[in-house]
Amino acid sequence: MTRNLLDTRTTSFGDLISNGKIYRVPLFQRDYSWSEEQWEDLWQDIIALHADFSSSHYMGAIVLQTSSQSEKEFIIIDGQQRLATLSIIAIAVIEKIRQLVQQNLDPDANQERQEILRRTYLGDKDPRSLRYSSKLILNQNNNDFYKSNLINLRPPHNPRSLQKSNQLLWQAFTYFSEQLDKLPEIIQNGEQLAAFLSDTVAQRLMFIQISVQDELNAYTVFETLNARGLELTATDLLKNYLFSLFQGPDDLESAQSQWQRIINTVQMEQFPEFLRYYLSLRHTRVRRERLFKLVRESVKDAQQAFDLLDQLENYSSLFLALGNPNDEFWRDTPANPPYIRELNLFRVKQAYPTLFAAYQKFEADNFTRLLKLVAVISFRYTIVSSLNPNELEKIYNQTAIDIAKGNITTPRQVFERMRTVYVANEKFQQDFVLLAISTKGQKRKLVRYILAKLEADASGVEVNEDSFSIEHILPENPGSDWEPNFTKAQSEEMVYRLGNLTPLEPPVNRDIGNKSYPIKRERYPQSVYALTKGIMAEEWTPDSIADRQRDLARRAVHIWKSDFTEEI
Repeated sequence: MTRNLLDTRTTSFGDLISNGKIYRVPLFQRDYSWSEEQWEDLWQDIIALHADFSSSHYMGAIVLQTSSQSEKEFIIIDGQQRLATLSIIAIAVIEKIRQLVQQNLDPDANQERQEILRRTYLGDKDPRSLRYSSKLILNQNNNDFYKSNLINLRPPHNPRSLQKSNQLLWQAFTYFSEQLDKLPEIIQNGEQLAAFLSDTVAQRLMFIQISVQDELNAYTVFETLNARGLELTATDLLKNYLFSLFQGPDDLESAQSQWQRIINTVQMEQFPEFLRYYLSLRHTRVRRERLFKLVRESVKDAQQAFDLLDQLENYSSLFLALGNPNDEFWRDTPANPPYIRELNLFRVKQAYPTLFAAYQKFEADNFTRLLKLVAVISFRYTIVSSLNPNELEKIYNQTAIDIAKGNITTPRQVFERMRTVYVANEKFQQDFVLLAISTKGQKRKLVRYILAKLEADASGVEVNEDSFSIEHILPENPGSDWEPNFTKAQSEEMVYRLGNLTPLEPPVNRDIGNKSYPIKRERYPQSVYALTKGIMAEEWTPDSIADRQRDLARRAVHIWKSDFTEEI
């Protein structure tokens, strides 16, 4: 029931770590990753608290899952980096007190303080081994170093030989030790050091503790909080669930290797997006907040988990290649990269599920024809007509499912299914007549692409997009000699209209710059570009731009046209 979804309360680091509680980072959770930037921010907050005894500092939410093993044990779903770092600060303080004992400074009292602080914040001695246990258990890569070296205050023989995350743990300890040395009012006094840890760090760094009953509720909490870093944590949550289904060490090792290959290909931050596209091959309207729930509902045992990993690995290279026309993936299909580049230029990802399904089901030539169709639909629908992308995503989702099921087997059938989002020629031409695109920033590449396509159609010669400058016939910063034909408002409105833009040789473009139209018109016929040679208007006015853009729109209709439509 909803009331059992979560329990929340405000708590301090000291409250969290006391009363015999144990906090466990899932075995396969991310390694420790904080670095000096985060340590410094935290330390500055602590120093501010130390200077103002009436204040406290909010550390954000920490999400804990109640362990099935004990009511005193919690699994850290979100917050391991903060808890590990605060634990390291406690270790640094305890080490400073130990050094006072070695220096014979109030040795009995400081020895007792050291023991009390260890039991309170770190853990007690194991009566068998006489080594200190830990209230905080890190993941499989970090826990041994944390327990053996940090908790037991044993410096590593060669820190540089440690794996990266364990180096960071040791560097964190070194950093906070050095910062403590910069506090002369406490560093030589065991009572002051103990007070710094117990009063400032433990009691005045505050968390919102969110306790949940299971992984599914934890995922819902992430969606509710909309916390920064959601994608990474949600990915870890899914990974932990999948790995929990593997029983034997061999299966687990194999799954870990396969997972790492997938993440190395897709990259952690893109994994939720990748998973959403994959799940869209079987489910409609897959939302980011439902990813974990969908996987959990369909993957119940080790075999199903392996099947999922196999499928994800199978699609991971395609996912990467769809974002990069130069990827080796396309080496044997040279016709594909130009369309891949167009999809990236148009920032089109709604089609990924359809392309996932078609790559598995279609012959290579038909997949290329589909890429072209998707590029044409995208240009018409998204770039020129600026229609609702949600409708496009919905129809690509259903098309992907039909391809995966074998109900659609050819690019023509895809076109028939998507005809409702193929902008008709009449509307496309009308919208193109009014198209304006800034030539600044990333949009500049899109303008170059459009002009190159229009020029190739006009001249019959393919054009290198990087070979020409974009000439603004009405300049971006027009002088007074343009004022008779353009008001200030008209200049701002018309300067980035396609009808006002044309390809031009860079030296000529630099030479004529913001000069008047009569001077420019004398140079245009000398250009190698057919579009530019064709600029013959006696004057350059808003009507001239509109007339030229109507001509370009007529070209655009047959340049960006599906192979499967009979429209003229």
